[in-house]
Amino acid sequence: MYLLGKTLKELTDIVVNLNMKSYIAKQIAYWIYNNGVKSIDDMTNISKANRQLLADNFELGVNLPISVRMSVDGTKKYLFKTESGNFIETAFIPDNNNDRNTLCVSCEAGCKMGCTFCCTAKQGFQEKLSVHDIINQINAIPERNAITNVVFMGMGEPFDNYENVMKAIEILTAEYGFKIGKKKITVSTVGVVPRIKQFLQECDCNLAISLHSPFEEERSMLMPINNVYPIADIMAELRSFDWGKQRFPSFEYIMFKGLNDSDKHIKGLCKVLNGMRCLINLISYHPVPGDPFSATDMDTIIDFRNKLSNKGFSTTIRASRGLDIEAACGLLSTKQYVDKM
Repeated sequence: MYLLGKTLKELTDIVVNLNMKSYIAKQIAYWIYNNGVKSIDDMTNISKANRQLLADNFELGVNLPISVRMSVDGTKKYLFKTESGNFIETAFIPDNNNDRNTLCVSCEAGCKMGCTFCCTAKQGFQEKLSVHDIINQINAIPERNAITNVVFMGMGEPFDNYENVMKAIEILTAEYGFKIGKKKITVSTVGVVPRIKQFLQECDCNLAISLHSPFEEERSMLMPINNVYPIADIMAELRSFDWGKQRFPSFEYIMFKGLNDSDKHIKGLCKVLNGMRCLINLISYHPVPGDPFSATDMDTIIDFRNKLSNKGFSTTIRASRGLDIEAACGLLSTKQYVDKM
């Protein structure tokens, strides 16, 4: 059993069960999450006897990545093997212009949501990641101390693994943990309505909704989950929440040539999002082998953004990073490893 990935409460239960003083749990958390130690024996303010007792019953659990690929733009894609023997990918995305280093983490091996444009969906679903497997993605890379932002936009649907994602967020944001600000963490969902409500009530981190079309039938074609949680239900849930002055949702909108990039779609978005303070992120489609889609050209994307901005919506175009190493949006996949299992 691993110590890495345990919350302070869980660490406290562990040390108490081992007949240690409860305060040792905070010392363990400090060494793991603040200091990034690689072995239990490095926890030098814990007695040698207690370190041995911990080592006899637990592993620290720092599992280094199997491989790393580096893009010409500085993005890195790490490959990890999970506790259960599956594989996941994690993208480290530096932005030197804004002094921001974003880590795009996975929460599942594969995905069951079936989005037709996504590489992860095409490999099917293997497992929900443990808290350890989620936190290890942050803890085990060389850039662990340089990370400023974390986005749950990698492999899997975060709200399909809600409890473990929330525990991971606790560790990421807590004083005993990585001390990353809640406003620096974004959780993206296809729109699992019951979990949206729960998340907004329980967590102050940012919420992003994968939208991709303002029209129900069209979105259902792109994202089968829309047949279960349609746009209307998602928007009703978002509108029922008191967002306050500082918080608002963002919407991810991948642009497909000739499918969702017309003036009709601008009007549809204006109708769906009418009166809601939000951010719209336009994303270039990154072609996936076998998909019938193609990417909207950049001039059309810029025009689309300008028209939405003129309608009063904060709209950005997300830069595509790591394309040459298949680390960009929608391209994370370990299907080649799944096929060998």
